[in-house]
Amino acid sequence: MYGLMMDYPLTLAQILEHACRIHADKQVTTLLPNGTLHRYDYATLYERVKRLANVLTELGVQRGDRIATYASNTYQHLELYYAIPCLGAVLHPLNVRLSPTQLTQIVREAEDKLVFVDSAYIAQFQALRDKIDSISTVYFGLKSEDTDTCYEQLLSDARSAYTWDIRDENSAMGLCYTSGTYGEPRGVLYTHRSMFLHTLAANQADVFGLTEADVVLPIVPMFHAMAWGLPYASMFAGADIVLPGAKPTSIADLIADTGVTVAAGVPTVWAAAYPELRKRRANIARLRRVIVGGEAMPPALIEAYETELGVEICHAWGMTEMSPTGTLSKLRAGHQNLPDTEKWRIKAKQGQPIPGVELRLAAETTDGFKELPWDGEAIGELQARSPWTANRYYKIEPTPEHFTNDGWFRTGDMATIDAEGYVQIVDRAKALIRSGGEAISSIALETTLLKHPYIQEAAVVGIPDEKWGERPVAVVVCTEEADENISATLEKQLISEFPKFWIPDKFIFVDEIPKTSVGKSDKRAILMQLTGVQTALEKSRIFSPTEKK
Repeated sequence: MYGLMMDYPLTLAQILEHACRIHADKQVTTLLPNGTLHRYDYATLYERVKRLANVLTELGVQRGDRIATYASNTYQHLELYYAIPCLGAVLHPLNVRLSPTQLTQIVREAEDKLVFVDSAYIAQFQALRDKIDSISTVYFGLKSEDTDTCYEQLLSDARSAYTWDIRDENSAMGLCYTSGTYGEPRGVLYTHRSMFLHTLAANQADVFGLTEADVVLPIVPMFHAMAWGLPYASMFAGADIVLPGAKPTSIADLIADTGVTVAAGVPTVWAAAYPELRKRRANIARLRRVIVGGEAMPPALIEAYETELGVEICHAWGMTEMSPTGTLSKLRAGHQNLPDTEKWRIKAKQGQPIPGVELRLAAETTDGFKELPWDGEAIGELQARSPWTANRYYKIEPTPEHFTNDGWFRTGDMATIDAEGYVQIVDRAKALIRSGGEAISSIALETTLLKHPYIQEAAVVGIPDEKWGERPVAVVVCTEEADENISATLEKQLISEFPKFWIPDKFIFVDEIPKTSVGKSDKRAILMQLTGVQTALEKSRIFSPTEKK
């Protein structure tokens, strides 16, 4: 028997319409490159989004077309977050930190029809534009030149009337690329339904807990997994939004000047901002919560924020494939009487699955997967499923490497889960290094290093770093032909293909790289050696190329 409810599609147009009808006076504030603040209300945003929809239509954008953005956190980018999916096209935010080579591959696979470029990144964009010159470009805040088009000029000439007509909630609305298990770009194609449901879950009181009284600052870039869904969650709740632009000079000043109550970003942002926030403690009194993701935040920093600044730290975990929120760590009522050290230990975990997300720990066997207990001790691969988790990658058939036969997504993270459901990530099955919240593929670096004729073996590992969380270090075995300039040569080779922050901090040359029983590089042994732990494998002596000669 079926129920007697309306079959009403869940679309982002509902979020936009609700926000602007009920919260029309709420503010969107953007820090501009010249240091001034640009402000307008939801009503103005609504009109501009409709004008933008007409602009896109006039430019020939049709349902299902992929429209790229190469932009920072600005009001124009926020307008694109709504206009593109609400007219039926697919928003494709490009990660400006990736190299032109990587982005070219991504743009070609996505078959982007049009790209919107932030004026802050024009010089940087030129290297990419030379490789994708067939794609039309619209620039923010510039006068029209040659065949290029100015965003504001287009909006000023456009009609302000537009009717949304998304009838199928399973229509694609966004495309984000992740490094994937082995470092190759993999697209995750979100639907209106998945993002709508993710928005409802994110706004639960024990998740992001946003309300119309909040002022939300997403420092997490809008090209990172849809800014963790905050552009949608904030507007659905009716919160004011503060957008930091490309490079905010002072997070503390921005928080103080705009009355931010909730902010979100990776741990390196909050580690760097802490001294300044502490000095301005009296001016940031409205800040009540910081959402942290991308990598683990040190317990000492969590403690400092909560005890010194009175700011609640909400430790989160997720993935691009999960839209991205999967878990969030908050203390339960039963934890309030625990010693402080135990509280910080719990808060440093990745947290409990948010409503709508199912998790399991699994160990791979010859017969499939064996589910492991939630006892805080058993270590297994973390697997997930939810209405907002991908069931395949864009243009790639599902494989057992990424998805199980019974419908679970294999995250590649190794974890424990305790009896209360708190997840603790203990290792990465994926060969990814997390530096400043960005993913660096060790395998991609190794593959490029091995292209050099003087390199016999290469292993790249992530070394703990106080500022960035992790930094890559390359351990290599050279041929006899290598000279003392080999480090500079390898660095130059990598820079030609990868972003600067991917480049290893050190190149360490050894006679032999430790191996596992099946002949693979033993990265655990390498890490133990490099971090000073005594092991039986320490006989693999570390030396420079000149010593080798």
